[in-house]
Amino acid sequence: MLEEKLKNLPLNPGCYLMKNKDGLVIYVGKAKILKNRVKSYFTGSHNKKTALLVSEIADFSYVMTNSEQESLILEANLIKQYSPKYNIRLMDDKTYPYIEITSEKDPMLVVSRYKEVPKNAILFGPYPNATSAKETVKLLHKLYPLRRCNPIAPKPCIYYHIGQCLGPCCHNGEIDYKPNIESITRFLKGDNKDALKRLKMLMEKASEELSFEMAIEYRDMIEHVKTTTEKQVMRINDLKDRDFIAYTHNEDDIAIHILKMRQGRILDTHQSVFSYIGDIKENVLTYLVQHYQIELKPEELVVGETWENDDLETLLETKIYIPKKGDKKKLYNLALDNAKEDLLKHHLVYRVKDELKQEGMNQLSKIFEKEIQHIEVFDNAQLFGVAPISAMITYKNLKFDKNLYRKYHIKTAVEDDYQSFKEVIYRRYQRLLIENKTMPDLILVDGGIGQLNAALETLNNLGLNIPIGGLKKNNKHQLEALVIPNETIFLDKKSELFKLLLSLSEEIHRFAITFHKKTRTKQANLSVFDKIPGLGEKRKKALLQTFSGIDEIKNASIKQLTDIGIPEAVANNLKEVLK
Repeated sequence: MLEEKLKNLPLNPGCYLMKNKDGLVIYVGKAKILKNRVKSYFTGSHNKKTALLVSEIADFSYVMTNSEQESLILEANLIKQYSPKYNIRLMDDKTYPYIEITSEKDPMLVVSRYKEVPKNAILFGPYPNATSAKETVKLLHKLYPLRRCNPIAPKPCIYYHIGQCLGPCCHNGEIDYKPNIESITRFLKGDNKDALKRLKMLMEKASEELSFEMAIEYRDMIEHVKTTTEKQVMRINDLKDRDFIAYTHNEDDIAIHILKMRQGRILDTHQSVFSYIGDIKENVLTYLVQHYQIELKPEELVVGETWENDDLETLLETKIYIPKKGDKKKLYNLALDNAKEDLLKHHLVYRVKDELKQEGMNQLSKIFEKEIQHIEVFDNAQLFGVAPISAMITYKNLKFDKNLYRKYHIKTAVEDDYQSFKEVIYRRYQRLLIENKTMPDLILVDGGIGQLNAALETLNNLGLNIPIGGLKKNNKHQLEALVIPNETIFLDKKSELFKLLLSLSEEIHRFAITFHKKTRTKQANLSVFDKIPGLGEKRKKALLQTFSGIDEIKNASIKQLTDIGIPEAVANNLKEVLK
């Protein structure tokens, strides 16, 4: 799957999230060209840390952005959201700087950093390049001065004399800062043509006068201004919580991409591609209603022009906004671009994989002469009679449904695998009968004809006619055949049927062994008191506080035991166990 995803990565800038086998995000990175950067992890040699990261990567996802600048900001937000173990940068609450016009009688233009952004602050940014932000402020001091001294000096300072401060220290009346504030605001919102034109003229003049150092300084100023005022839409300074929801579709699938903005900044994304039947809009509405039953609804949902407000506002009970232009429109378009990308890659990677899985299911359906979509698989585990358990996994609609996995402690058998299967099959399907729950299309047991017949006998006793098969292993404990009543079907290792059954066999083995190890560990930590019915924590505590050890308890009379609150029947059991 990774190889297919790598082939189809986009050439856009964006962020990528590396995940381990458990789906946990272990590293977040940014890239100018996603395809080149992500592929680089899987080619060539690496240092020790990168090699360790690559060894843990089981999957990855990505989010496209409009520019590398935006990917820097999104990267910081995602790292703070997930705290990936391989990220060191930005894990210490580092924040990007803003350019701020202070809210004072005599305002200043400063570079600020905030962990919690004040609601009424006049801010521009954030700016991933702190140096460019500082250089831009220096330029603005020259072009549109406000106040420089802090606190206000008793007499004019050097900045006043060189024209970089309006001098509240030497004016009795109020100073009109409004024109310069308006000019600064236009400049930082991107209207910098006049300033750049002026800087270019100064650079050319300095070059003509052979003042090359000054020309270089003006050239650098131009670059800093371009970097600082490049339009970024990863943040909106109204500090609102909102989701940007976009979807796209083809004949088979719908892709939904949600950019999650919290306190005015994009912190996370939600991506989903699913197949549909019927009306596209109805399917999307149903999905969103279910999504926001689990996820906290923000105060605003931003959607595309094709939506009808009343439907969403009624069903989701939150404000719906349809942008026509501006930053919200750009962020909606970015969500839409990512939805299109998700759908394209799903078709190229996941749908091909699902089609192969379905081919295996079709072969299975042909064998049992019944359409199969829901399979339950059983395996037993014990070690010389210690901690006998059974486990069940569920495979439904081409994927493992871990919410339906079940664990069983075997009660009627110790080292009898056949009896263990009889017990667990009876317990599982008797309960489904009592609760009137849906039965699986197929039952598989780990084993050969003996295990199969034991399970089949129990199903017959329950009056159930559910197809059943056995996953037969060879003497190297490798899957080699599917056993069904009256036939053993040896499997072609290149077939999709073999690949499907192998994945089921490996998953049930993993689940059963993990459960068995935990059960053995728990039983190993039990004391002799834990084996006595009716001897709970309170009574055990009374015993340990009254008697100095096992020998003293063993020699105690029944009356001594009942005197500390142990019931006579429990006391007799205790004496019997301690003989």
